[in-house]
Amino acid sequence: MKISEEYPELLKADGFDKAIVGVVHRLDITAICYDKDKVIKILMKDMSYEDAIEYFEYNVAGAFVGRHTPFFLEKGEL
Repeated sequence: MKISEEYPELLKADGFDKAIVGVVHRLDITAICYDKDKVIKILMKDMSYEDAIEYFEYNVAGAFVGRHTPFFLEKGEL
């Protein structure tokens, strides 16, 4: 499935296409989902780990742009 063809209304986080893991659905919300660790690694090409975390939290994950704002998956175990 090509996300941009199936869901043209979804918003992307610029520069992080290689971190996309899929699409998430909940009630009336559908959004692109990114792997948080991969996003951090992409940011670290231009900054330190600490700066990448701070930038991610404030400018990427902290940016709400409406119903189709992307999600960021933090992997873990129960």
